[in-house]
Amino acid sequence: MKIELPDQAYKYVTENSGECDEETAFVLTHQNRAYLEDAKQHNAHSIIKIEDIAELFGVNKIKIIGITGTNGKTTTASAIYSFLLDLGYKAALQGTRGLFMNDEVCEGKTLTTPSVLNTYKHIYQAVCAGCEYFIMEVSSHALVQRRIEGLKFELKILTNITQDHLDYHKTIEEYIAVKNGFFQDESKKLINKDEPKAAFNFKNAYTYGIENPATYRLMAYSLNEGSSGIIQHFQEIVPFTASLHGFFNLYNLMAAIAATHLITDKTLEEIADVVDNFAGVSGRMEQVCAAPNVIVDFAHTPDGMQQVLNALKEKELIVVFGAGGDRDRLKRPIMGRVAASLAKKVIVTSDNPRHEDPEIIIDDILEGIQDKTNIIVELNRKKAIQMALDMQEDEEVVVILGKGDEAYQVIYDEKFAFDDREVVKELLNLS
Repeated sequence: MKIELPDQAYKYVTENSGECDEETAFVLTHQNRAYLEDAKQHNAHSIIKIEDIAELFGVNKIKIIGITGTNGKTTTASAIYSFLLDLGYKAALQGTRGLFMNDEVCEGKTLTTPSVLNTYKHIYQAVCAGCEYFIMEVSSHALVQRRIEGLKFELKILTNITQDHLDYHKTIEEYIAVKNGFFQDESKKLINKDEPKAAFNFKNAYTYGIENPATYRLMAYSLNEGSSGIIQHFQEIVPFTASLHGFFNLYNLMAAIAATHLITDKTLEEIADVVDNFAGVSGRMEQVCAAPNVIVDFAHTPDGMQQVLNALKEKELIVVFGAGGDRDRLKRPIMGRVAASLAKKVIVTSDNPRHEDPEIIIDDILEGIQDKTNIIVELNRKKAIQMALDMQEDEEVVVILGKGDEAYQVIYDEKFAFDDREVVKELLNLS
């Protein structure tokens, strides 16, 4: 990807050595350092460090909010974006769902955290659009690969730390260290006080929580017909209501409310007034149909599954799920154990198998389930969903986990059209 920068000695910049030429400067990052000689062989106009062009992209003209954690990044980021817009600010959002600016979709889905130069380009677009805030999800991969180098954060947020991506990080200890590493400087940070694995620099640190004393604490809450709560910040005590379901979403809302309070001059009461306008994120606890009751969620970690299923614990559940191929194998039996312990019936199926044999993935999941009486295996995901709908009775809820609003299934290197929500609608003749 070449980016044109006016009024410079070079015409373009790129982080791809193969795109370099006499008009194009090579932007050297932690990720592409190994291609420096290749850039020179392609007659790169010059070699520039990423931090040296930050000013050209307006990186210092916008307040950047970075959110990391195993679960909740997308919902928390989207909530902050929603609150800011409703409060009259201009803002941009970059994350798993794509790039959004001032309530407009600018780009479709991409990596949770794109390459560093892509992020710089998005920031430049946001600055040109008059945005005051740039909210971004920060993945653990991006932290290791330093895809955020050169960025100065107005606020860093930690949602939680549970098991994920051990295919990449190898050990849970390494994964925890990577997440916590984001919070070791003296910049302003907002930490989930109820996360026992959190370790951070106390300088300029604020906290939010439900179980433990925190800068922003949820004093009371209700999960009837959505959610509501009373948040305390020192002497301030302010109520809020929201349409989001589930105990875990109280944490996401708390993080978003506290973050908005920390980065704006709005009162807690003004922020609480706009919370109910946030309708949630597509594919996260999304009710596809009310009768029969069918819910689709992105949960693809043991903790994420437990949070979603616990949110529906008053109901009898039929759960359809699988696990992604070429990813952390250690979490698979734990996911199986969670599903079997919280659901009345479980249908284990294929997710995004990628280059792995779906049967092997399912065998890994089944290892975590001792009593397989109520367990069904169906490799074909569409058939698995059909089976769940066919066996559903009365007040039972079908919960389809793992893919959320993904519109494809990845088999080998190919993406095949597959959206759990659309499949449900088709099978129920709703579309």
